[in-house]
Amino acid sequence: MWEQEQEPERVQEREPAPVAIVGAGSIGAAWAIVFARAGHRVALHDTDADRAATALAEIESRLAELAGFGLVEGDVAAVLGRVRVAADLGEALEDAVYVQECVVESREVKRELFAELDRRTGPDAVLASSTSMIPCSEFAVELPGRARCLVVHPGNPPYLLPVAELAPAPFTAPETIARARALLSAAGMVPVLVGGENEGFIFNRLQGALLREAYCLVRDGVASPADVDLVVSAGLGRRWAVLGPFATAELNTRGGIERHALLLGPAYARMGAERGQDDPWTPDLVARVASSVHESLPAEEWAEHVSRRDRALMRLERARRADPELFTGFTRTD
Repeated sequence: MWEQEQEPERVQEREPAPVAIVGAGSIGAAWAIVFARAGHRVALHDTDADRAATALAEIESRLAELAGFGLVEGDVAAVLGRVRVAADLGEALEDAVYVQECVVESREVKRELFAELDRRTGPDAVLASSTSMIPCSEFAVELPGRARCLVVHPGNPPYLLPVAELAPAPFTAPETIARARALLSAAGMVPVLVGGENEGFIFNRLQGALLREAYCLVRDGVASPADVDLVVSAGLGRRWAVLGPFATAELNTRGGIERHALLLGPAYARMGAERGQDDPWTPDLVARVASSVHESLPAEEWAEHVSRRDRALMRLERARRADPELFTGFTRTD
C-alpha cells in the first residue's frame, strides 16, 4: 500500500513532457511562461513570424519581472532557454504530448486548426483550447481523435492567476481529463473541472454577471464607471483575493451561510427581479452549498475562520502600504 501511494512522486520526478503552444498572442506567451517555469520544453508557433519573435522578447521581460518578485525558481536565462519559436507547425508539434491552442476566438478558425492538430500529433497528445467562451463540441466534434480534445481556459495572465478551467465535451475521454489535470497541477496551476458544456464556463459566467450589473449601474445613474471600479478594487476585490463568494457569505454573517441566505436572500431576489431574473436560492440549494462550504469551514470554528480571514487581509494591506505606487493608478480615488 505504501509503495502504491508513493508512485505518483516517482512519476513526477521525470523530466516534464514537451509542450506545444499554437498562437503567440498575450495568452500564448503567458502559457509559455507557465510551462517553461515548471521545467517543460516549450515550442511556440504563430503563423505571423514577427509576432512569434516579439512574443519571445515579451516572455523574457515578464520572466525578469517575475524573478524580481521571487516568482521564478532558478536562472531566468535557463527558463527562457526552454522556449523556442517554431516557424513550422509540424516542427512545433513534434514530440509534444500536450498542445495548448491560443488563436483567435473563432469557431471556424479553431475547427480548421484542431483538424490539423489531430492529423499532425501523436495519438496520445492532449489537445487543449484556451477559448474563453466556445464549448469544445463546437470545433472538435467531427475529429477522429476528438476524445483527446477539451477546453483548458486560463485566467489572464495564467502565470499570476493559476486557475485553469477544464471543460470537456461529452466525447472527451476521462484519461484526457486526468492527464491534463495532472500536467497542469504539476505546473503550478489550479485545475477546476467544469460540469457539462456551457458558454463562458465558470470564470466568464461569474465575471459576466458582475460586468452586466456594472454596466446597468452606470446606465441607471447609480454610479460612475470609476466609482464602480473603486468599489470592486477597494472592497469586493480585496476580499475576493482571499475568499470566494460562498466562503464570504459564510463568514460575513454570524450563523453562517444559511443565516446569510435567510436574511439577505429576499433582497438579492428583488435585485435580480429588477433585471428580469428569477433564480431563487431555494432551501435545498442553500443546504447543498452550505454542506460543501462547511467541509472546509466547519460552523463550530466560525470565529477562528473570521480571524484567519482578517489576518490574510491584513497581510495584503501591509503589502499595499509597503509599495503604494504599485497599487495606485488603476482606479480614480478622488
